[in-house]
Amino acid sequence: MLELAPLLLSALILGLLGGGHCLGMCGGLMSALTLAIPAERRAQRFQLLLAYNLGRIFSYAAAGLLLGLAGWALNNSPAAMLLRIIAALLLIAMGLYLAGWWSGLTRIEALGRGLWRYIQPLTRRFMPVTNWPRALILGGLWGWLPCGLVYSTLLWASSQGNALDSAALMLAFGLGTLPVLLATGMAAERLSALLRERGVRMAGGVLVTLFGLWTLPGPHQAWLMGH
Repeated sequence: MLELAPLLLSALILGLLGGGHCLGMCGGLMSALTLAIPAERRAQRFQLLLAYNLGRIFSYAAAGLLLGLAGWALNNSPAAMLLRIIAALLLIAMGLYLAGWWSGLTRIEALGRGLWRYIQPLTRRFMPVTNWPRALILGGLWGWLPCGLVYSTLLWASSQGNALDSAALMLAFGLGTLPVLLATGMAAERLSALLRERGVRMAGGVLVTLFGLWTLPGPHQAWLMGH
């Protein structure tokens, strides 16, 4: 677990830095969810929003576990190196997108639209949100919304070659996105405005790009391999 700690911290930071993108992808959903809470349930707004986000985060962890099994199967094979290179390139693309320099990452989201067509209709069955189990399930379904940020992090997590580690990294990533989306659901305009500032987005994009470069295989990765 100690060896995984730096990676868990990295995943958490990726989630925090991707907060601006999360606002664009899920901010509207959070607002819609808030409005969908019946008037008599508004006092429980925080609990319902928290349950919704926990469902979303658990779906990230489930995806990490599933794709991590594929990464585990490829571990110690030439394909594993290729997977790591692709993951690094996607992280770089994510950094460029967050900074506002290149929007090519959005094309990757098309990969998940086929699955999303089947999942989206299910979400209507759990609205309006009247209790936390409905909010939890709804969040779990919305967690499969096509998102280039999630896909990039998911591929990076799965490239670690261990399904449980991949799930843990996606869980940490999801927790990193929690403050922003939870605050958005509670109408925290100041935080939303801060994350939309160009300087903040550029700084986050640069950091994610550097992380992608660091993820590329090379001598600097030797400590991760135990050499």
